[in-house]
Amino acid sequence: MIDPRLRDRVAVITGANSPLGIGAAIARALARQGVKVVLASLPEQPPGSGVTGAERTYRAAKATDTDHVRDALRADGAHAESLTVDVTDPAAAATVFDHAERHVGPVEILVNNAAHCRPDTFRADPPRGCTTIDAASLDAHHAVNTRAPALLMAEFHRRHLRRKATWGRIITISTDAAFGAADQVSYWATKNALESLTRSAAIELGPVGITANIIAPGPVQTGWLSDADVARVAELSPLGRAGRPDDIADLAVFLASHQARWLTGQTLYAGGGKRMV
Repeated sequence: MIDPRLRDRVAVITGANSPLGIGAAIARALARQGVKVVLASLPEQPPGSGVTGAERTYRAAKATDTDHVRDALRADGAHAESLTVDVTDPAAAATVFDHAERHVGPVEILVNNAAHCRPDTFRADPPRGCTTIDAASLDAHHAVNTRAPALLMAEFHRRHLRRKATWGRIITISTDAAFGAADQVSYWATKNALESLTRSAAIELGPVGITANIIAPGPVQTGWLSDADVARVAELSPLGRAGRPDDIADLAVFLASHQARWLTGQTLYAGGGKRMV
């Protein structure tokens, strides 16, 4: 890409503790452009002894301490900071921005990547590994997937105005099934709500120079796909493979770049042609 004009910008990336994940890949990609990155994450509990295969790989990666990803970035020469924070805490947004300003500088790029996903369904006889939706499952998804990013976007705007800034980027990571699908109904629904929040941010924050866009990935191998899953996904894609975290990270760099200055309120479906609109 022609110089994206990102050197020395400051980015906060939520949900960036898994070394196999999209958040860590975005942090690496932005850091390669000279962006100073702040990783804000809460590692999950490690998998129990009964968890095996791809699920174990995925959950073990998500249990990685945020500092491990930060240290790997620093070893590559990046300016990286991290903090362990529960984004569902209503005070988390202020905590994240205070930490960034204290250690790096004012935040100019916000990447809403943290996500909660536990399979649930409307059916009273759920399939194996899935539960019937209830208030607790729905609330848990909303807390991470909609409320937390909404509060972060509002705090981002407040501080942008306080320092009379004229340039900002919000990048939201959604899913190409946000329109609705079976067996993860709370996850899909809250991601759809997150897309709406991001479009509203594009409308309301555009006058002060903030763009807000959405990346909706198809299946990406972040550890959760088994070999059989990868083969099935490859059959659905005209490009013949599953997605990789770097595929999404490069799009995030583009959306943050000077070249994307006239793009806001848009959803980029990144699934190798699995979904075409």
